[in-house]
Amino acid sequence: MPITLPETLPAYDVLAREGVMVMSEGRAARQDIRPLRIGLLNLMPKKIQTETQFARLIGATPLQIDFHLIRMSAHETRNTAAEHMAEFYRPFSEVRDQKFDGLVITGAPIEHLDYRDVTYWDELCEVFDWTQSHVHTTLGVCWGGMAWLHHFHGLAKHMLPHKAFGCFRHRNLVPASPYLRGYSDDLLIPVSRWTELRQSEIDATPGLRTLLASDEVGPCLVEDAAHRGLVILNHLEYDSTTLKEEYDRDVAAGKAIAVPVNYYPGDDPSRMPTNRWRSHAHLLYGNWINEIYQTTPYALDEIGL
Repeated sequence: MPITLPETLPAYDVLAREGVMVMSEGRAARQDIRPLRIGLLNLMPKKIQTETQFARLIGATPLQIDFHLIRMSAHETRNTAAEHMAEFYRPFSEVRDQKFDGLVITGAPIEHLDYRDVTYWDELCEVFDWTQSHVHTTLGVCWGGMAWLHHFHGLAKHMLPHKAFGCFRHRNLVPASPYLRGYSDDLLIPVSRWTELRQSEIDATPGLRTLLASDEVGPCLVEDAAHRGLVILNHLEYDSTTLKEEYDRDVAAGKAIAVPVNYYPGDDPSRMPTNRWRSHAHLLYGNWINEIYQTTPYALDEIGL
């Protein structure tokens, strides 16, 4: 089954060309099934790139997905056209009375800030609390996931001495987890962050369970069952060239930036990188959607009760 997207959304044509099953809203309305309502709270500056990355993975499952793009109410982006935001996004203040089967909360390039210095922190805390009554399952990504664990469990983020940047090997710690169905014992995952959560502090927090971790860059996938949450600190959703674009941008700006670890063939930035995480990305998001499908109430208004 396809993901339902507006035909004028840039991701619609991109994903259709890639072979992802996409469906117009009009066609979806004629199908006599209930699609899963999945929201994307997009905190990244490059909205179009980010929404396409997540729609690609969420739309690859055999279920029909009704995809909703959400933004913070008072925060205005400077990196995406206002026309795009007005046409496709709704502020949280306009969807707070609605219910969703799933919500993805993206990362944001604000790791250096204390949480309370983030201009939309109070509203984001409101979103976190709102998920407990209006969202069946939430997935927090990178900074969005760190913020989730800080809000509900008080976990601190710690600055790294240098940026964790590249593709790092991760271990499958809980092969029986439904979220890791079909996973290898170890895998490569793209990482791009200046901060970390510490495994010892996660282990000391009741109710949290680490599913994927790396000897080099620490915990990656953390389950918060009590709050119906899943946190991934790294970036399985990245395109093949996302780390390259980040590296090239910093080089062009004259910033000190290391070559991404284990990313370019032969660690040579003049060569095109090879994607070695795509299959695990589809597995994780497919498993997440399947778990939602298996457990969410058929009647949307029963979510959170």
